[in-house]
Parts: sequence; structure tokens; C-alpha cells
Amino acid sequence: MTQTSQRPLRVLAAMSGGVDSAVAAARAAEAGHDVTGVHLALSANPQSFRTGARGCCTIEDSRDARRAADVIGIPFYVWDLAERFREDVVEDFIAEYEAGRTPNPCLRCNEKIKFAALLDKAIALGFDAVCTGHYATVVERADGSRELHRASDMAKDQSYVLGVLDERQLAHAMFPLGDTLTTKDEIRAEAEERGLAVAKKPDSHDICFIADGDTQGFLANRLGTAEGDIVDEGGTKLGTHDGAFGFTIGQRKGLRIGHPAADGKPRYVLDISPVNNTVTVGPVEALDVTALTAIKPRWCGAAPTGPGSYTAQLRAHGGETEVSAELVDGALRVTFTEPVRGVAPGQAVVLYDGTRVVGSATIASTRRETASVA
Repeated sequence: MTQTSQRPLRVLAAMSGGVDSAVAAARAAEAGHDVTGVHLALSANPQSFRTGARGCCTIEDSRDARRAADVIGIPFYVWDLAERFREDVVEDFIAEYEAGRTPNPCLRCNEKIKFAALLDKAIALGFDAVCTGHYATVVERADGSRELHRASDMAKDQSYVLGVLDERQLAHAMFPLGDTLTTKDEIRAEAEERGLAVAKKPDSHDICFIADGDTQGFLANRLGTAEGDIVDEGGTKLGTHDGAFGFTIGQRKGLRIGHPAADGKPRYVLDISPVNNTVTVGPVEALDVTALTAIKPRWCGAAPTGPGSYTAQLRAHGGETEVSAELVDGALRVTFTEPVRGVAPGQAVVLYDGTRVVGSATIASTRRETASVA
């Protein structure tokens, strides 16, 4: 098994305006590839996206990306994908919360924008690959097929948000940062040595299309407020809220419960019901999940056959846990070796075989240790 071929390719480098994508584009060009930079304009009104340390979607970021491309010495363009982004990422995000689920917009952006809309356009224009600053590795097998693996440095690994890529997309993906054991400080030092002004630019965080970082406020503005009940597992009313969409499974803070639990211990969100606008809370032990069912699986290669043993990752910055998994009637059934907590419908479960990403699916339901909400 070897790294993907380094023969000269026509490469379209997605440049967000951050340091990682700039260094990735520079490395691709230095490797001898014919590189063109492109910045994706994802908002019809870029001023509405957060400014400053976003490295993603603002006018400032577009200018940073252009300056980096000039220093690298590659052509640069801005592509308007705002309408596609609004439909596939922003509206999906709102609809998922409205349905009581917890989506991952970064994963959806990778699936629908960077490695669907962007890649399809790149291939139509004659490019061989799309290059991004993600920390992950594409490995080429002896038969020419591609596999997605974790980055060499687990501390920076971003393979979780790339678990939606299929084999066709992997065949045209390039991640120049994934196979080097370098710290983020070293990446910044490399950017500075290359004369890239983004060397000291802070990393982006949170959700790019929520201007002030207030997810609950953003959702309330789009969905409106609707008072509902906060209840315990037995249905006793403990308080009220302004909209069930403002909560996530496992949430502890901001519950606005007027009196403490009988045992004096904290309570956590166990279930969100958009049908009756009710949020159910209970003890942390009630969050224990022993199994889940996930839908819409996407495989980074051939789909697995029969039951198998894997490790699973349940959030972008979470650890791995041992599981058994099997595809049954198009749905992925996952059973945990040890109970895990804070698993919410709408999140992605990504399966690994060692460092190899097997694939991902969207969590539809969970089975819990206690006789609580499902």
C-alpha cells in the first residue's frame, strides 16, 4: 500500500483564506503539480458571515486567499456557490434542528459542496484533483483503488468530517497536510517561511454561517420561538423553554430548571420531541447508549458485508470506541462494547478499521442502558 501517485496533476486547490489551505496549495505546487487556487463564496452577503478569525467565508477571507495564491504564484478565482450552500448546508441545518436532531454542518459541507459541487465542476473543467487543507490521508492500493486514512498526527486528524466521501471522490482528493507529523505551530512557521501573510491568522471555529456564534438565537430567528415544557423521565413538569430546537442531547447548561433534582445531582437533556415541543431531562446515567441505528450510509470504498468489528467516532473531536456493526436492510446497526454518552440523532457515526475510514452514516435512533426515552 502506497501513497497516491505524485505524477504531475492539474489540481484545483480550495483556499478558504486560512493557513492550512494556503500551505496545502503551496505544497501541491512545490510537488510539481499544475495548481489553480479557488475561493468558494458561500454567502450571498459575505458581511453576514463572521469576520476576523474565521478562515472561511468572509470578504476578508477571500482577500487573504487571493494574497496567498499570489505569493505561491498560482492562478486564483472566486466561485459563487452561495445558493448551493444555502440549500444543502444552511437549510439542512435548520430543518434538522427543527426535527429534533443535531446536525454537523461541516460534514455536510464536505459532502455537498467541497467534494460534490466543487469536485464535479473541477472535473468538468479538466482538473484531476481537488486539494484541501484537511488533515487526512488518501492511500492508493496495488489495484489502483483509494482508501481514506487518519492523518499521521492523530491530534490534528480530520478524517471524521471526510467520512462521507465515496471511492470516486477519493480518487480525485488530495490532502497534502495529512501525512506529515508537524504541529500547527510548525505549519504556521512553514507559512511564514513561504511568505504567506496568513501564517499568524487564528483558526476558524464554530459555524461559519452563524455570524455571532449564537446558534440558539440563529435558530429562533429562523424558526420562531414557541414555549414548551421541560419534564423529567416521569413526565413531571420542571420548567419551560422557548423552543426545543435550542437543545442538544447531553446538554447540561442553560436548562432553566427552577429547582434541583431530589438527589442534588445535575440533570441533562435526554430527549427532544419536536412533535409536542417537549424537552426531557434526567440523570447523566440515563445518557448511556448501548446501540444505535444509522441511515444513509456512505462508504469510502466497497460496503462491508456481514457483521464486523470496528472502532467508531461519534463527533469531530471525540475519541474512538469499540463496536460491532452490520448493514441490515440498508441501515447500519451499531452495538457498543461499552456504553457511551451524549449520542444524538442527526450526528454522524464514522467507522474505522485501524486507521482506515470504512464509512459513515447518520444516527437515526439510539438504545439506552436505562428504560428512558429512545
